[in-house]
Amino acid sequence: MAEAFAAEQPELQALPAGPFDALIKLERRVSHDGFVAIGGNYYRVPDRTRRAVEVHQLADEIRVLDGGRLVARHPVVEGRKQYQIDPAHRRGNAARGAANGVQHRRDDEMAFLRPGERVAARSLSIYQAIGDRLAAQGTGANGGRS
Repeated sequence: MAEAFAAEQPELQALPAGPFDALIKLERRVSHDGFVAIGGNYYRVPDRTRRAVEVHQLADEIRVLDGGRLVARHPVVEGRKQYQIDPAHRRGNAARGAANGVQHRRDDEMAFLRPGERVAARSLSIYQAIGDRLAAQGTGANGGRS
């Protein structure tokens, strides 16, 4: 074995001076609410709804590129169904979002509604009254069927 190494050693190249960053390139489509799914987790990207983007997955970082231009960077999150959100990715879009049916609640929280899909804010007592009336009519939860 030592003889084989000695024979090959002149042909071997030196190792790189810095650490090697393993990179996995993926293509993902941005969801309707502005996320890309990678490894069971979700990473927000700015304003690229339903577009195909290139994702570079490194050991500790997710990079999202659109047309070769870096548009988002996130640390890799552990587990599944975790969300990595950078609120800056959606700031400054209130006027356009309102025109498209996006309702802003807080800087870091948004609800996506289609035009006309507005949920009325009601007291819970209205639902109690509806339940009481249905129970009095004998319809119950199964619509009167048994």
